[in-house]
Amino acid sequence: MTKQLSGYLLAATLAAATMHAQQPSAAPPTQTQARAAASTSGQAPPAQQPAAGQEQTDVNSATIHLGVNEVSLIFTVTDKHGHYIANLQQSDFALLDDQKAPARVNSFHQQINLPLRVGIVIDASTSIRSRFQFEQQAATEFLLQVIKPRSDRAFVMGFDVTPTVEQPWTDNLDALQAGINRMRPGGGTALFDAVYTACRDDLLTERGPEPVRKAMVLISDGDDNQSRAYLDDAIKMCQRSETIVYAISTNWTPSRGKGDQVLTRLAEATGGQAFFPPSVEEMAASFKNIEDELRSQYALNYTPADFKTNGAFRTIYLYCNDRRYQVRAKKGYFAPRE
Repeated sequence: MTKQLSGYLLAATLAAATMHAQQPSAAPPTQTQARAAASTSGQAPPAQQPAAGQEQTDVNSATIHLGVNEVSLIFTVTDKHGHYIANLQQSDFALLDDQKAPARVNSFHQQINLPLRVGIVIDASTSIRSRFQFEQQAATEFLLQVIKPRSDRAFVMGFDVTPTVEQPWTDNLDALQAGINRMRPGGGTALFDAVYTACRDDLLTERGPEPVRKAMVLISDGDDNQSRAYLDDAIKMCQRSETIVYAISTNWTPSRGKGDQVLTRLAEATGGQAFFPPSVEEMAASFKNIEDELRSQYALNYTPADFKTNGAFRTIYLYCNDRRYQVRAKKGYFAPRE
């Protein structure tokens, strides 16, 4: 089978809901291959077009039930300046799951407004003592702006040598604010342990028949000197719990260090973003960007090809046909076990 024919089949699979996937080469696709795979020679035939109004559906107005073998992929599209791109269609994207086109696409929505499940994880180690109060204030303002009682829930965790949940899951804004205010800085920094524990004990358990938007807002300088877990362990647990990490760096030194690289890796591997405000007073702008993104994203539900409930990690490659735009999505997920 020629590359041109394989590319046509991939594009047709993403656009149509019934076509079966074809097996690509064993190596992960390059961006050039993915772009070719997504290209079509003209407008999609009527069978490929979503139902009227499908892209504009707000999932708050419809119930979405997920099967065991279905994947709900939430992603963001921006231009090179970081501005959100709206009004894209299903046929504007190319997708590979475990190096194969999906068996079928079940739904595609834009301008979604999923219920939020947010973990606020704050570095309370000695290294950030001088700016800790600013972090508390910014985190409190974020929760007050973002969390909608009765639909959204959040928890608050602080960490130094050990992680401590200051406020378990709740939609009570007063309780969340009190949890943030209870934190006191001191001790070493076990960042990887905190991320791992937050995902394993809190975010992993937030599952249900309908999709929710699970995110961790991590406030730290990224330095770790106490963890038993490694960075890769923390990333894998984020992926198992289907949690996207938004990291806000508290390193305001002129030179960017290893801590910023750690925060970037955590964010990119989970489909999130790392923010590097130039001063503590400008942290609020980073929180505002996270708020905007949590409420302005696309959702794609699909059935993977050759899906097996074996607990294996399955990679995801999602690209926009228009190469001016960048897609931020998780790099993969762990299939459930039987």
